[in-house]
Amino acid sequence: MSKLLVVKAHPLTKETSRSVMAMDAFLEVYRQENPTDEIEILDVYSDFIPEIDAELLSGWGALRTGTEFTALSESQQKKIARFNELTEQFLASDKIVIVNPLWNLNVPTRLKAWMDTINVAGKTFQYTEEGPKGLISGKKALHIQSNGGFYEGQDFSSQYVKGILGFIGVNEIDQLFIEGIDHHPEKAEELLAVAKEKAIQLGKTF
Repeated sequence: MSKLLVVKAHPLTKETSRSVMAMDAFLEVYRQENPTDEIEILDVYSDFIPEIDAELLSGWGALRTGTEFTALSESQQKKIARFNELTEQFLASDKIVIVNPLWNLNVPTRLKAWMDTINVAGKTFQYTEEGPKGLISGKKALHIQSNGGFYEGQDFSSQYVKGILGFIGVNEIDQLFIEGIDHHPEKAEELLAVAKEKAIQLGKTF
């Protein structure tokens, strides 16, 4: 049995989101192929994902100098505890699926906040004499992204997701792009059908 963590980084549903449509198609088949796997869906638009801000930074700084966790403000405790919880959730997962739209050539800000929780010195990477080294091994990832135009994986968003995962040691990464529908709306049904079929095939093999 494996643990699959699905990070849904789109506020809409499959009826209006192409990336979520592909995610649902993937999950339907994945569940059939892996009935004993544990699947967790983390919705960054409905779950609490703390951003790195002044409270987090000052809280971490206080802890490093010996301050007790319970001496921090209630808000600091909540943010730090949740940040750590998200890191541990990632560490406990065997497979990761990240689902997002391409917005203004980048990832949604809430996905960036989640990515910060998995890029943690001492937990997912460490500094060595040769430079930073990823500490993650044995995990694989799937990145599903909807793009209005055609980028073929060369956009900042997909490069960022792949780069962060690779930085911490996740090097087995599948990518599924739903591309070109805004550029060619007359081909929307055809492009969506191709993307859905790719999602189905990935559901069988991931």
